[in-house]
Amino acid sequence: MVIKMKPVYVINGFLESGKTEFITYTLAQPYFQIRGRTLLLLCEEGEVEYDETLLNKSRTIIELIENEEDFNSRNLIELEKKHKPERIIIEYNGMWNYKNMKLPWHWSIEQQVTTIDASTFPMYFTNMKSLLAEMIRKSELIIFNRCDDVEDLSSYKRNVKAINQKAELVFEDANGEVNEIMEDDLPYDLSAPVLELDNEGYGIWYLDSLDHIGRYEGKTVQFTAMVLIPQNFPKGYFVPGRMAMTCCAEDMAFLGFACEYDRTGTLTDKQWVKVTAKVAKEYFADYGGEGPVLHALSVEHTKKPKEEIISFM
Repeated sequence: MVIKMKPVYVINGFLESGKTEFITYTLAQPYFQIRGRTLLLLCEEGEVEYDETLLNKSRTIIELIENEEDFNSRNLIELEKKHKPERIIIEYNGMWNYKNMKLPWHWSIEQQVTTIDASTFPMYFTNMKSLLAEMIRKSELIIFNRCDDVEDLSSYKRNVKAINQKAELVFEDANGEVNEIMEDDLPYDLSAPVLELDNEGYGIWYLDSLDHIGRYEGKTVQFTAMVLIPQNFPKGYFVPGRMAMTCCAEDMAFLGFACEYDRTGTLTDKQWVKVTAKVAKEYFADYGGEGPVLHALSVEHTKKPKEEIISFM
């Protein structure tokens, strides 16, 4: 017997974060008017209800799972047998730890989306960071809605990108998508001949370079870094970077870009150096495409900084 893999779409977020609105919008799109039933699993009931006409038109059936202990493979398989859906949408309860979510083996997550109410983000990020981080970490798309009265969206973006660098971020206010620009909030002057990056500046420069490499092409940066020489790395390249705490003490990452240096052979792993380098946008095999590549002007031995680990907490 061949069991067909079942596509699953997971929508995360705390209560009243806009999950129902996002799912409603999705169900109403022409591309979602496809053959077969959709099983929508609600893991909590919010103030916004689904329109019966839309549910009928999109052939969507709702099942409510109120208790976390009932969200298990046995019950999920029974619901699948009952409704025989072609696809499944899960509106997950934000107070349930996403790390504990167990799906039937043949349910395949096609996409994960996290919705965030921008007006309450600081409170949740401060008080429920571990729950929020689990949602964010594996989401391809993160939607900040209700951004109308938020002045510092750049800090929201940095906090999320520190946890999940690859996620697409969308900011929305009452008029639709916000074209968020971080440049005015950068802690360094882009017109300076050399961008001298301290601990905070390095972290922000690293994350901003991933999204806005055009701001830095041809510019000179200077920072203190730890040397990393990955195995099988091209000759004449190393990675100067910093260890960063992106969420908690157990959640560490090394943040650095490839750097061309003709004396790489004189360097050793975990050595501390002061790097002055030109920034370029180039193809690099280990990136799997184009990205920031540094060209060292100088690499000087230096003592390790008082704070070896930078933090996004």
